[in-house]
Amino acid sequence: MELVEVLGYVCALIIGVVLGLIGGGGSILTVPVFVYLLSINPVTATAYSLFVVGISALVGALRNIQKKLVDFRTAIVFAIPAFIAVYVTRKYIVPAIPDNLFTVGDFLVTKNVGIMVFFAIIMLVAAFSMIRNRKGASNEETEVRYNYPLIIIEGFIIGVLTGLVGAGGGFLIIPALVLLAKLPMKKAVATSLLIIAIKSLIGFVGDIENMEIDWTFLLGFSSISIVGIFIGVWLNKFIDGKKLKKAFGWFVLLMGVYIIIKEFTL
Repeated sequence: MELVEVLGYVCALIIGVVLGLIGGGGSILTVPVFVYLLSINPVTATAYSLFVVGISALVGALRNIQKKLVDFRTAIVFAIPAFIAVYVTRKYIVPAIPDNLFTVGDFLVTKNVGIMVFFAIIMLVAAFSMIRNRKGASNEETEVRYNYPLIIIEGFIIGVLTGLVGAGGGFLIIPALVLLAKLPMKKAVATSLLIIAIKSLIGFVGDIENMEIDWTFLLGFSSISIVGIFIGVWLNKFIDGKKLKKAFGWFVLLMGVYIIIKEFTL
């Protein structure tokens, strides 16, 4: 096994640790790890990422269900349009994207470049969400109120984004649950993990017929990530999650800029 492959598996552990520590964010590293360290095609990488994200989020969701932190009604309202959108995106939209998109001067923007640049833009949005101080988010119990039309629309939009880039979208889901369903922050984080698990795994099902899956590799990578989650949950007792989240946000910001520069300077 080459050093770069070993580094890729180490990153699988780091992805899980970050998920365990701050309840999200780590999954946004899976596509860059697959593409740049393990030399996997971007389209396949986004599919594999959906599986890793889905399994990892499911482990976290089951743990939160035991703690009675998951709001199932909100999860169902949000997840139904999200998983329909992500399934349709993976099964029909992604395969339909042409291999060559357009040219800018002498530079040909291919499907793979387009996916990675779009992913980098999502990373920048996620970084901003993690870096900024979000005020007004309460941890106290409040009456849950549902804005069904907006929840359904946001669920569908996040489903399409998840299908395109293979990231869980927790940085978009959590604010939506706080603002649109008036969930306390702890319940929003817990509920988002269940939503992410459902839509990511169903989205991955849309890929099974379109590509060959290396199950040995995928299950091995996911297992390491799950071990990382439990390590992160344990470390959470000793590390300030808010400070870590902001620091990780800066790291994601640098990664997003790096991907854009790399893709346009090949």
